[in-house]
Amino acid sequence: MRLTERAGMALLHRVDPERAHGLALTALRAGVAPSPGLLTSDRLACELAGLRLPNPLGLAAGFDKNAEALRGLSRAGFGFLEVGAATPRPQPGNPRPRLFRLSQDHAAINRFGFNNDGMESIAARLETRPRDAVIGLNLGANKDSADRAGDFARVLARTGATLDFATVNVSSPNTEKLRDLQGKEALAALLAGVLETRDTLPRRLPIFLKIAPDLDPEGLKDVAEVATAAGVDGIIATNTTLSREGLISPQAQEVGGLSGRPLFDRSTRVLARLSELTEGRMPLVGVGGIETVETAFEKIRAGASALQLYTALVYGGLGLVREIVEGLDARLAAEGFASVAEARGTGRAAWL
Repeated sequence: MRLTERAGMALLHRVDPERAHGLALTALRAGVAPSPGLLTSDRLACELAGLRLPNPLGLAAGFDKNAEALRGLSRAGFGFLEVGAATPRPQPGNPRPRLFRLSQDHAAINRFGFNNDGMESIAARLETRPRDAVIGLNLGANKDSADRAGDFARVLARTGATLDFATVNVSSPNTEKLRDLQGKEALAALLAGVLETRDTLPRRLPIFLKIAPDLDPEGLKDVAEVATAAGVDGIIATNTTLSREGLISPQAQEVGGLSGRPLFDRSTRVLARLSELTEGRMPLVGVGGIETVETAFEKIRAGASALQLYTALVYGGLGLVREIVEGLDARLAAEGFASVAEARGTGRAAWL
């Protein structure tokens, strides 16, 4: 991390976490955040469900909920971006405070509750998006909706023409009963509606499913079966966890989803198990606890075709993107892999 970024991070950590988040977005919009531009090589360039990525490291949903900083983020070195979650109608989310730094654990807890400007405002911003970036949208449901399953399809219908991919998010712990949609029958019906809507769009978009890390073995098996049968294009593993195992920070018992370093083992085990259940045929995006070259490499070896991070930026700054991407290139070369795809799943057994 450069000295200027280190000083900026120190200042951000002295203010309320949600305000710091807003200041980071402001810096990106103003063009004063690190912007190394395109980071790629023959070894790093990869494919995810038909999407050609310059490198496998993406930005997870939740950082830019309202697609406000797309230009700055597109120059930050990511291989792809996911914004949102977006719901049909704007909603304020849960009362503040709702974001907590767990500095001693290199983690965060959030209970935002899908706060966003709604699909109309987000769609308008996506219409002016950078065209040289791979950008997707996390689809959500309004908290007070009478038809949550239908909300996902409605958001896709409104925004699909502006996207490269979309993600069905049924795994946030901060909207009451949302995770119930991960049940076998409910999930099958929801995915059917989203995929029918996808088929009406001007071009075919990959549809991903984002799942929780807290599913039991039977639940994970059901998700794999439903996703495969429905024909989704990939699974994002995983969202935040409700577990508080091993935490030492004073804020550890705050209500919400836990992300960051403590999620790494749990999410990587789910990733490896999904890779086994789908026999390596389903593209998987590994998320949860990625903060170093080593953790990124381990996710790929556990079965990931691509990666996403978010919470690590709270502690490592945006310069971490370049550090991980360039380090991953060197690590793949050192291990004798000519591509990300060649390394994928080579260490899966260690996580089962």
